[in-house]
Amino acid sequence: MLAFDTIQRAPKALLHDHLDGGLRAATIIDLAAEYGYDGLPTTDIDELAAWIRRGADRKSLELYLETFAHTFGVMQWPDAITRVAAECAEDLAADGVVYAEVRMAPELCTGRGLTLDEAVEAMLEGFRIGSDRATAAGHPIVMKLLVTAMRQAARSVEVAECAVRWRDAGVVGFDIAGPEEGYRPTRHLDAFDHVRRENFHITIHAGESFGLPSIWEALQFCGAERLGHGVRIVDDITVNDDGSFALGRLAAFVRDRRVPLEMCPTSNVHTGAARSIAEHPFDLLRRLRYRVTVNTDNRLMSGVTLSSEFAALDEAFGLGLGEMEWLTINAMKSAFAPFDDRLRLINEVVKPGYAHLRAEEARVVVVQ
Repeated sequence: MLAFDTIQRAPKALLHDHLDGGLRAATIIDLAAEYGYDGLPTTDIDELAAWIRRGADRKSLELYLETFAHTFGVMQWPDAITRVAAECAEDLAADGVVYAEVRMAPELCTGRGLTLDEAVEAMLEGFRIGSDRATAAGHPIVMKLLVTAMRQAARSVEVAECAVRWRDAGVVGFDIAGPEEGYRPTRHLDAFDHVRRENFHITIHAGESFGLPSIWEALQFCGAERLGHGVRIVDDITVNDDGSFALGRLAAFVRDRRVPLEMCPTSNVHTGAARSIAEHPFDLLRRLRYRVTVNTDNRLMSGVTLSSEFAALDEAFGLGLGEMEWLTINAMKSAFAPFDDRLRLINEVVKPGYAHLRAEEARVVVVQ
């Protein structure tokens, strides 16, 4: 197994992380006191973190999402949003993440009068501040924002237009999130059509708590370039007793087209999409050489970091540095940042970083 310190120092890329799912528990308590939010179950930092994690681990996506009321509840003011975003950048950089696309639904921040644009502006300002602090601390990171619409609401066109307006300031794509069952992505075709007409990027939560139809609609009707989670694609793969496999039409399409899968193993266990890390479809999909990426989803709710996700996968499946590098390059190839920026990070940061770690592993101690 890889040493945790090695995993943490390895340069990593993150494509699926929710801003309102990664707050520091102490920050939630601070902001609640500062802005008069009185909905918290406790003001003890450790108790609050434990309460949120217990609430999220209920084997249901719908129940998992209930815990967010207290995080976006304190993200209704520009300064609060900026603080949360800055700390997000610092925390990811300290964990060895060199590129991150963090997503947030600005409509969740409008309960006290903020506009969508004001919420997005505060997020991007926080990313700038946090990135500057991370660089000063010796952990440079590139932060991008994915603007998300809630699939159970009716503001997706507004949100898509907002995403496009901020595309030159750090927003790199549009997403929909929320409960899948009963809220098909095709309800938001007008929003996706707008994004596509603007030559902008789309990722969609699909194939997490709902099955193959969710993935099919996301790809064939909505124009998804990546699948948020996508774990249920395994429902279209048959593994025979002799170890051979057969792909259904959709599974073959996803693999042939190299559609990136934004996999979040621990979160999938908590929401019931997988029974355990050891039984997670990640192993089958990476062995079949799907475009698999490793992500956190919600660091607070699931009690994870990107390093801890890699450590859990390494313990279960024996990744090693070579597989870690492949998964990281998968993520960088699949990122929505401009091609030149992705190539620079791969060639100047990711590959040299893993080469250095491999050299450390290969050192021979000479006994005099």
